[in-house]
Amino acid sequence: MAARTKTTKDRPSYRCTECGWQTAKWLGRCAECQAWGTVEEYGGAPAVRTTAPGRVTTSALPIGQVDGRQATARSTGVPELDRVLGGGLVPGAVVLLAGEPGVGKSTLLLDVAAKAASEEHRTLYVTGEESASQVRLRADRIKAVHDHLYLAAETDLSAVLGHLDAVKPSLLVLDSVQTVASPEIDGAPGGMAQVREVAGALIRASKDRGMSTILVGHVTKDGAIAGPRLLEHLVDVVLHFEGDRHARLRLVRGVKNRYGATDEVGCFELHDEGITGLADPSGLFLTRRDEPVPGTCLTVTLEGRRPLVAEVQALTVDSQIPSPRRTTSGLETSRVSMMLAVLEQRGRISALGKRDIYSATVGGVKLSEPAADLAIALALASAASDTPLPKNLVAIGEVGLAGEVRRVTGVQRRLAEAHRLGFTHALVPGDPGKVPAGMKVLEVADMGDALRVLPRSRRREAPREAEDRR
Repeated sequence: MAARTKTTKDRPSYRCTECGWQTAKWLGRCAECQAWGTVEEYGGAPAVRTTAPGRVTTSALPIGQVDGRQATARSTGVPELDRVLGGGLVPGAVVLLAGEPGVGKSTLLLDVAAKAASEEHRTLYVTGEESASQVRLRADRIKAVHDHLYLAAETDLSAVLGHLDAVKPSLLVLDSVQTVASPEIDGAPGGMAQVREVAGALIRASKDRGMSTILVGHVTKDGAIAGPRLLEHLVDVVLHFEGDRHARLRLVRGVKNRYGATDEVGCFELHDEGITGLADPSGLFLTRRDEPVPGTCLTVTLEGRRPLVAEVQALTVDSQIPSPRRTTSGLETSRVSMMLAVLEQRGRISALGKRDIYSATVGGVKLSEPAADLAIALALASAASDTPLPKNLVAIGEVGLAGEVRRVTGVQRRLAEAHRLGFTHALVPGDPGKVPAGMKVLEVADMGDALRVLPRSRRREAPREAEDRR
């Protein structure tokens, strides 16, 4: 008997569990998302089908006749979150909020759910990670108890949809999407098929009911949103909740927003009574002193479109080991190493190579943009010479390997923020544009010009000369 030939229908197919990319043969690396070990066999190859034209649900209209009032945003009651969302929550919009465990996602959303609740707009908070009594204790602590805020602890998708029919909320908060599963789909909660089914069902319910939805998402150890990348494409807004758990500052950063800009950042402060928005967060990043201290320099960083004044600190001490330490906190180690090399080669400061160097920021802020290079270099030079920089001075600029100070974006906004906080002097690259009235701005072309702001001091060299005479 002749062996049956394997047809296309019986041939296995493979699919990436991260992004859903399909292929006819197994590969160790997904060609779409470049992830390793995510391509798995999932069954026979789908047959080629054609779709016949069907009846339309709503006739197409000229764009000028479409009513745009249905997409008007409604405030969440938290101004800092409204800033990131572009004015508030749009009816029918689905928001995905992701962040590390313990950063404060549940605390923030419980506060949002309480402030958005009213007699006309009910709010439903569904938790799949905690019991209802645990959430109630947190609500009592942060004063987020409201008569029109409904709470349910569910992990079944059908039960969540049943609560929507019973409560008819204007806002749904689901914490989190990885804990809810559908009994009709195979796989454990949090898997690709389950997350896609849960998110798809809630998105359809949101669009049909005109209900705003906020989904909480888990993150991987690399900080990326866990689950299939398809989830980020399905939702309307993607927000990242960032912050060091040992610091008070929390940032909500917009990554995707179909209703507003993606370069806005909301600042929050986490404390024992809950989480509150910070309309002026620069005070968290500054240390007010009567007299300047060596090794400190102020700069103005841009978080999205928001200027924030931050303080860079540096400390140099004699090394007790052959390989001196280089420790950073809140700064990129590579950029600090570059500034050390520029200071030694272009600034003629040779004492840095054999000393332990510690550099950090104040208040838990992370400075990664090149505009902080000049402040880092001046803080290191100030620490090496044990000479403080002039009072009320900010430094803004990118430093190249040739020692030149390059222009950066938003110089006028940075100077306006520094002037508003009372700073009177600034070091900036050439051609800064319009300068605030009453502020003295010194344009510097290279590190040689910038280092001239350090008063000459020989307090560190004097003991060495005395030892040489002995």
